[in-house]
Amino acid sequence: MTQTQTSETSRSPEFRLVQAALGGLHQELFHDAFAYRPLPRMDVESRPPRFLPRRIRVYAGLLPHAVVAFMAMIVFIIGTQRYNGVVGPIGLVATLAPAGVVLLTLVRPVLAFWASIGTTPFIGYIAGFGTGWPWAANSFAAHLVVLAVVAARSRPRTAVWMWLGTAGYALFAEMFLGMGGGTDAVPMLFVSALVLLTVTVFQVRRQADREVTAQQTVTAQERSKRTLLEERTTIARELHDVVAHHMSVVAIQAEAAPYRVENPPPELEQAFLTIRENAVAALTELRRILGVVRAEDYEAPDAPQPTLADLDTLVGNVADAGLVVEKTVTGAVRELPQGVELSAYRIVQEALSNVLRHAPGAAAKVEVSYVLGGLGLRIANGPARGLVKPSPGAGHGITGMRERVTMLGGEMTAGATEDGGYEVAAFVPVSREEAEL
Repeated sequence: MTQTQTSETSRSPEFRLVQAALGGLHQELFHDAFAYRPLPRMDVESRPPRFLPRRIRVYAGLLPHAVVAFMAMIVFIIGTQRYNGVVGPIGLVATLAPAGVVLLTLVRPVLAFWASIGTTPFIGYIAGFGTGWPWAANSFAAHLVVLAVVAARSRPRTAVWMWLGTAGYALFAEMFLGMGGGTDAVPMLFVSALVLLTVTVFQVRRQADREVTAQQTVTAQERSKRTLLEERTTIARELHDVVAHHMSVVAIQAEAAPYRVENPPPELEQAFLTIRENAVAALTELRRILGVVRAEDYEAPDAPQPTLADLDTLVGNVADAGLVVEKTVTGAVRELPQGVELSAYRIVQEALSNVLRHAPGAAAKVEVSYVLGGLGLRIANGPARGLVKPSPGAGHGITGMRERVTMLGGEMTAGATEDGGYEVAAFVPVSREEAEL
């Protein structure tokens, strides 16, 4: 029995380890080596500079740039002292190149590292071998500054690859480019290791501080959500104790009212029966919603949510309460997503309830339009008629309807009509894919 192995699975673990290491080297020092990455301003709001006056605080964010520029000037001064005897373009290049490499870290940090490595042998030849090889004095200082700045602007493992690159260059220069004399490769590797270790420690600590701050922010948000849930639970409890009690009283009184009247007419009995049924239905719905708000482990009942198919029952219910409603359906009736069906039903329900409260005695029209791109709703009523005074409202019903429509990506308008009535119009988009689900 033979087993087929791919080239990936047949390779040894050592090979895969080397491949991963070389991949990390390519990612850190070769991938986007020429990328333009300007040094950002320092955050002065969460540091000691926040105590400075506002005019000075604006420039305090440029402190890292000023430090790099100052180090470039130090490298330039070292070069002028070392090459004061070298005249002409060669001496100028040997003086300015290391300082320019340091300034390059402000915009292209990885390129600055390679530029430092690339210019070092030429400046070393200009300086001569009497003062050490392969780094001249100003190249030595410039390379340390470049390592520190690039390590501070990159991930910790970049520091490891830069040190290995520096060590590789030092070994190559000693073996193939050296011409005798002293060497400063060992001091460079030792000092650069200390510099990179120090910068990496600060990098890791800063990253840990950021993670702690982010965790504290998440914890504060969770605490805020928990406080909000506790407040909602308190509100739900108060709402249940107040509203449920009064709704229960309404249901009981509506059931007992016909027995307190001698020979009540059938219309009166039917009216009280409708009041009781509405009170019991509202009480059941209230307890279900409050159960969702109050209990984390609350399980919703298996009873189906109302849909547009239940509009006839809703219209008949409000008609029993004395509201004359004319319902019109246009377009090809089809089944819509559950969220759209429920929201449309609730919008019509709330709009008709508003007519009962704010325009008693008025006639209402409900228009449901099934169009190609979605569902249109229009609920309109005329002015109030009769002796019953309109009930004041807080406007939460319109807000709730608008929130439902917005949640579904639709549009809604609500306002008074020319004849003194009121109209609510909404459109909920439904794509063909959603309608087929």
